[in-house]
Order: sequence, then structure tokens, then C-alpha cells
Amino acid sequence: MYPEAYLERLESDPGIICICFNRPRAKNAISIRLLQEFRECLDLILLDPSVRVLIIKSSTPGSFCSGADLVERRSMTKEQVDSFLLDLRNALSTLENLPIPTIAAIDGPALGGGLELSLACDLRIIGHSVSKIGLPETRLGVIPGAGGTQRLTRLLGISKAKSLIFTARSLTPAEALEWGVVDFIASPGDCAYTKALELAREISANAPLALRAAKLAISCALEMSLESGLDLERALYEPLIDTRDRTEALKAFKEKRAPMFVGA
Repeated sequence: MYPEAYLERLESDPGIICICFNRPRAKNAISIRLLQEFRECLDLILLDPSVRVLIIKSSTPGSFCSGADLVERRSMTKEQVDSFLLDLRNALSTLENLPIPTIAAIDGPALGGGLELSLACDLRIIGHSVSKIGLPETRLGVIPGAGGTQRLTRLLGISKAKSLIFTARSLTPAEALEWGVVDFIASPGDCAYTKALELAREISANAPLALRAAKLAISCALEMSLESGLDLERALYEPLIDTRDRTEALKAFKEKRAPMFVGA
């Protein structure tokens, strides 16, 4: 039986890892099994200190994640649906709280739960020719149920989030970039994964401990007062001064070469 979500390690870039969604016939709709395997992948990443950047992508070109598997949903009991939604919430919280930078490579439709999943990543890159990205739930008689009302509001602000969710509209890549739903559009002829890998390499060249500290400080910023945030920033800054990577960075700067970070 083929996996519906699996880890892909890059021999050329040991610090970069991918989670690949692998349900091409269902446009990577989130099934119970895909969600379980996705959570297992996240658990493995949490246990691997060598991972510096995570990319989430489709195993097949032209796809990302079309949301929950509505075909499977029709055969589920209310208890199963409740359990699925709780598991999805926990998985996306785990993704959002990973200590490493995360990138969603959106090379196909990202609707409902698919967009909500990408909102739990730090950065989003969309393919130039992607046709649909949005939260269509109100058109289906419900609301976004995997964090969309919360993460989109924190990302865009109240008015823009209300506009997108109330209208259930799908955005083009250019509109998604203009609204701030995504951070980059891949160049024509390139896929989002190509751009994501380029960005991941740029990120992973930096000190791993510093990246983790920076992510934590930035992620907490909106939930804290300015003074509390400045205190946290200082608390995260201090331990980095005495690390081997800090010493290596200063030595490399003096010698006019690229530093070789080890994450210690």
C-alpha cells in the first residue's frame, strides 16, 4: 500500500526535508489515513535535530491539497467527523509550532483545509498557473474548521479575512500575493517547489539555533505586549552569544568566507 503522506530527504541538501502528499487521484484531499501519516511525519521531524527547513508539497506536479476528503466524509459518523477535526486541529498546531522554518509549495488548488494547512506554515509560495486558492466553506453551508478564521485573520487583518470568507471567493496567484495570502509567486515555467527549494537553501545556510530563536520570537510577537516581546527577544538572544555557531560566524566574517554552521 502506497503512503498518502511521506518524508522525502534531499541528498543534495541534508538540512532540508519535504513532506509529500501522495493522493494524486483525489488531488491530495485530506483523508483519515493521509492525516495520520502527516502527523507521523511531523513527529519524526520533531525528533530530528538535523532538519533546518521543512517544505510541504505534492508528490505529483500540478497539485497541492484540495481540502478535506468530502467523499470519505459522507460515510463518516458524527463521532468520526469530530475526531477527524480534532486530529486535524492538533496536526496543524504541531506544524505551526515546529521550531524550524516551514514553507508551503502550492503547485495546485489550495481550497478549504488545503489553504488552512498552508496558513500553518511560515511562508507560502504559489505556482504561476495555479487556478484556485481560497476558503469556500460558507458556500458549502459551514465555516472554515481547521483554523482558517483565526490564522487568516492574524495574517491579513479582520476586514480582508471577512471579505474572503464571507464571499467564499477563489483568488488567482496575483490576487493571493496582493492580498498577502501568499508570499511569493513562482516564475512562469517554474513550479512553486523550485522556488521553495531556492528559498529553503537560502534559509538553511544560516545558523540553525538562531533561526529557531528568531521563529519563536516572531511567532509570539502578536500575542504579547511590546515590553514582554522585547524581554523574550533578549532572553532568546543571550544564549546564542556563546554558541559555536556564533564564534564560527565571526571567524568566517573576518576570513571573508561562508560560515559552516553545525547547530551548536
